[in-house]
Amino acid sequence: MEPSADPADRARPQALARWLFAVALLVVAMVVVGGITRLTESGLSITEWKPVTGALPPLNESQWKAEFEAYKQIGEYRQVTGPAGMTLADYKFIYFWEWFHRLLGRVIGLAFALPLAWFWVRRAIPAGYKPRLLALLALGGLQGAFGWFMVRSGINETSTDVSHFWLSIHLLTALFTLAGLIWTALDLRALDRDSAARPARMTGFAALTGAVLFVQLLLGAWVAGLDAGLASDTWPLMQGRLVPEYDSSRGFAWAALHDPFLIHFLHRWWAWVAVAFLIVLARRVRGIERRASIAIHSAFGIQILLGIATVLTAVELWIAVLHQFVGALVVAATVWGLHLLGRRA
Repeated sequence: MEPSADPADRARPQALARWLFAVALLVVAMVVVGGITRLTESGLSITEWKPVTGALPPLNESQWKAEFEAYKQIGEYRQVTGPAGMTLADYKFIYFWEWFHRLLGRVIGLAFALPLAWFWVRRAIPAGYKPRLLALLALGGLQGAFGWFMVRSGINETSTDVSHFWLSIHLLTALFTLAGLIWTALDLRALDRDSAARPARMTGFAALTGAVLFVQLLLGAWVAGLDAGLASDTWPLMQGRLVPEYDSSRGFAWAALHDPFLIHFLHRWWAWVAVAFLIVLARRVRGIERRASIAIHSAFGIQILLGIATVLTAVELWIAVLHQFVGALVVAATVWGLHLLGRRA
């Protein structure tokens, strides 16, 4: 028999799902490396964006010195690391993390674009999924652009750090991409099991839960961007009181966007609003898929403990990195649960 010419017969939803799950794992790794880059103050160590040639680090001493000289021109070196006595060896350490972060971004781009092209040429993409996959590819491109805008916000003679607003856009785009990858992979896996399966829909409760979690992630990104984790090393009180003192001279709205003490406080306690929604989500999906319920409970439970530990240890590097890593797992588990509700709906 001749092979069927019908593209639907060539569709490989299970292979596509596995590919998207693999890319999602790379995005989680990217979030972790990004957290290390931020916590080691490495983000401004590379002052130029070279999409192709930048994939290679300096290869000799003269190139290292040139990169170090460029770094010496920005405010972070002049006001923070320079007066602290940074050496070339110190610079090489922070350079590595920023370079590795950018390299991993390039790897993710290739890991998505090349298989996408292969599946496209082979006509292995099921009907209706091409626009969604192209949207995920575009999100990856935006993620790289937002990362450079973030870095550029801190590269001048006066700034000592990047804009916490650009940092939040950069991080949340990564987490939104992660959510899109997992949701699409789950749709494809369902399609593989049943050729008549339709994509899961977003329910009202799912949208509300996503919005609550988004606020918590946004506050967490601002905490990272403003080093607001250092605003208190006690829990549950801050400065010996429930609500800390903060700069209210320009109003609550300004303080909620800029003041590290208030932002730390909001992140600390909005977490319990997110937990309440996640508990409801876990209970709703328990009868559909018990593993998803366990994953949701486990993720937010560990995340709460790591958040408290991060505060009590004055933002110990590896505890804070684990906190960001499990934050990505909370997103993944939540998407799994919301997708189950959307499929039943």
